[in-house]
Amino acid sequence: MATSPRPDPDGSALDRYFWARHANPKSGWTRAATMPLLMACIYRRDWRGLALVLAFVVANPFLFAPPESDADWMTKGVYGERLWTAGDYDRWGYPEVLNYGNAAAGLYALFAAVRRRPAETALATTLSMALKFWFVAEMVHLYERERDAEQSGE
Repeated sequence: MATSPRPDPDGSALDRYFWARHANPKSGWTRAATMPLLMACIYRRDWRGLALVLAFVVANPFLFAPPESDADWMTKGVYGERLWTAGDYDRWGYPEVLNYGNAAAGLYALFAAVRRRPAETALATTLSMALKFWFVAEMVHLYERERDAEQSGE
């Protein structure tokens, strides 16, 4: 059963205009699709395409209305990430290490795309995205634990 979206942790403008809209599953899934597009544009030296994809990445969180519920996996992931960034969590432990791996794979994908190494670009891009989705899955678990604890009164 879906519940209403978690209230903004601090009620700031950033929460209202970025996090709430970014939690829309359309925002999260369309942003996920941008990594392969970015690498393809860099690999092909398509600077206009690269500029359009980057403009979309910047505008994306503001293009969609806040979600109506927290039923979608991506919505839960964004809510969990918001809790993670606002909370007092170990920045060098698990699951943060997934972000470091994601960054390393993403940088290698960028390097491989610039060098026009197609297999390495594809592999590093895939690894980067897999690590990102693994992190999002962990954020979903965090959100669900917090939501369930809140609902049970703990």
